[in-house]
Amino acid sequence: MENATQNEKVIYTGSTITIGGRGGSAKSTDGKLNVKLTAPGAIGEGTNPEQLFAAGWSACFIGAMGKAAAAKDIKFPADATVHAEVDLVLSETDGYSLKARLNISLPGIDNETAKSVAEAAHSLCPYSKMVKGNIKVETIIL
Repeated sequence: MENATQNEKVIYTGSTITIGGRGGSAKSTDGKLNVKLTAPGAIGEGTNPEQLFAAGWSACFIGAMGKAAAAKDIKFPADATVHAEVDLVLSETDGYSLKARLNISLPGIDNETAKSVAEAAHSLCPYSKMVKGNIKVETIIL
């Protein structure tokens, strides 16, 4: 595990323990998260890593858009939504990978301004920074 440098301050550490992979369970060490895991498309209860990643990224991205809008003196809509879609892809050449689409709705904000806010948010959101250059991401303004 990497420690923070003098110029960094760890704000929060999310900590989970997963047992059994895609057919098991994941629990946070603070007890606030406890989910059954299933393979994508499996019948029955449970979620999968792609859904969890989509939920985390979309929540974080809304916060980043709010910060980007504030920096541009734009009133950010309380009913902003991000419909995140994360695809698990299998290719003959590269094996398994991910690709994603962020479908963004910013009611009351015109498309050009919304696009500008979303672009700025990608440079603020830790999830967007993590995937930049690693997976294909399409940002769609609805």
